[in-house]
Amino acid sequence: MDLSFGPEYEEVRKEVAAFLRENWSDPLQAGMKPDISAFRRLATEQGYLYRRFPRRYGGSEQPADVLKARVISEEFRRARAPGEMTGVGVAMLAPTLVELGTEELKQRFLPKTLSGDYRWCQGYSEPGSGSDLASLRTKGVVEGDEWVINGQKIWTSHAQHADFMFALIRTEPDAPKHQGISYLLIDMHQPGIDVRPLRQMNGGSEFNEVFFTDARTPKDWIIGERGQGWKTSRTTLKHERDSIGSADVAVDLLNKLIATAQSTYVEGRRNIERDDVRQLLAALEGYVLAQKYSAYRTLSMNAAGQDPGLITLIGKLAGTEIGHMASRIAYELMGDEALTMPAPPRRAGGKGGDRGTSKWVYQTMGSLGVAIAGGTSNIQRNVIAERGLGLPRSETL
Repeated sequence: MDLSFGPEYEEVRKEVAAFLRENWSDPLQAGMKPDISAFRRLATEQGYLYRRFPRRYGGSEQPADVLKARVISEEFRRARAPGEMTGVGVAMLAPTLVELGTEELKQRFLPKTLSGDYRWCQGYSEPGSGSDLASLRTKGVVEGDEWVINGQKIWTSHAQHADFMFALIRTEPDAPKHQGISYLLIDMHQPGIDVRPLRQMNGGSEFNEVFFTDARTPKDWIIGERGQGWKTSRTTLKHERDSIGSADVAVDLLNKLIATAQSTYVEGRRNIERDDVRQLLAALEGYVLAQKYSAYRTLSMNAAGQDPGLITLIGKLAGTEIGHMASRIAYELMGDEALTMPAPPRRAGGKGGDRGTSKWVYQTMGSLGVAIAGGTSNIQRNVIAERGLGLPRSETL
């Protein structure tokens, strides 16, 4: 197996590394507060960030080159430099807009979404409409030049901080359930929208209920055709699953877990020296490496213009299972401390890269949610079985 990128891309790696040495200092080491927005603008101008987005929308508009993009990502991570903005706006809505949005909507939303000036939330799930999302009931009716929206969404991450929502709304009540949905954009700062945070078991309130009572949005704030929102949502969910199933996330998780095993003790002995812990870490490493090398294979096939096939359906589920395994090992390392209520998240603390017990308690609780986000694990298994392996659909007993 040849895991090198070849001479051409190693030159790109040197170029990116030189740019980072000149323009970025790790604040944890430099003891300073960098201007992250200015750095992102400069990196975009140089063609390193927002490569798939046209310049007129705030991107760098680079030719599609999956190997070059990978090299850039690796060097940015190695230098601890800021990459593209995180959140559903950039990761999910923006690429959907590029593929399916009107020119007016692209001009209106993309630049400020990429810069972080616009914050977004995702309005999909409803009470009783989770895995069977197409049964959603929040409805939109046209009145003049606007949609009037009534209904409820739930499990809406960061809705209390969002400026806009991209939402699935039932606009054709007489159509079959998959064909009567439209994909609308909604201003969250208006009368008729009531956001109620949900208190979570870790004490936080990341998720929310959102109630719509005669809320309004312009008639042309729609992505894709009217009544074809289900099709549009498939594009968005693909980007969400790709981000959840990232091999880089799994590698980072493994490295942090190893650091925790090196810095925690049981009866005066480091956890990393325990045979049972080393076996657990070795088993997890096997899954992480499988995820990593599967990503390399997918990358190589995409670069060659080939279809990677079934592997593209597996990434999200594999990433979820790795998160669960890491959580179980972390609890083994923490012992009784894992039963305590976590303190608020913190940026630093502990030895050897460990950020304390709270970090792992939060990670464990978060791993439970990831099994639902972007499609539940059981639904993912059905997708793999039916679409990937061609197995017959099971009959409900």
